[in-house]
Amino acid sequence: MELERRDDVAVLRLRAGKANAMNTAMLGELNRLVDEAGRTARGLVLVGDGKAFSAGLDLPALVDLERPAMREFIDMFARAMIRVLRLDIPVVAAIDGHAIAGGCVLALQADVRLAARGAARIGLTETQLGIGLPAVVTEVLRIRVPPSSLVPIALEGRLLSPDEAHALGLVHDLVEPDALLDAAVARAATLAALPSPGVAHVKAQLRRPALDAMVLHGVAERERWLDTWFTAEARERITAAAARLRG
Repeated sequence: MELERRDDVAVLRLRAGKANAMNTAMLGELNRLVDEAGRTARGLVLVGDGKAFSAGLDLPALVDLERPAMREFIDMFARAMIRVLRLDIPVVAAIDGHAIAGGCVLALQADVRLAARGAARIGLTETQLGIGLPAVVTEVLRIRVPPSSLVPIALEGRLLSPDEAHALGLVHDLVEPDALLDAAVARAATLAALPSPGVAHVKAQLRRPALDAMVLHGVAERERWLDTWFTAEARERITAAAARLRG
């Protein structure tokens, strides 16, 4: 992955192997670069590689993990997502390709989400695999999308076109692919030009309900999520999905 600067805005390019799938190495690098951006820039843009923003968790690397190791990984995932959410600087996601499951979760941490028009798909597909959503996902979702959109996005686990994602409030605006990054940088720069103490205070207030709920319910919901991950039906579906990805 790479961190670039465009004046006061840092651009974090998600380039981490096939479809920017999330494994331990990818999350560690994400943490490092997000921390650097938070120290050195006034705004941050997250962007993929043009084909994928991120296709979610690296299922082939995770499918054989036992419960303690999977618990450790999902805790690492949660910490990485919360690190982005807690940034005091404005964050814009430039969704330039598929943003599925964990990739969609990463985009949800951003204050503003722009998506390229086209054939990419966006969504939380966990229920399609037979697994649930931990608190780090559901609590952020509650503060990011309208209540009426929670059923199609979270419960039904629909894989959405950019137009559908826009209609549901999952993304704020649609942009032509070749203009997406410039539009995202411009949006981040506009927010970054505001006095930073006020922006940081408002961001803290807006995210507080989600963070408070994660503290209150996070451990219990993580264990319930792990219960779903290790059901026989979920194991069958995850194993099949991992095999397709290896294929």
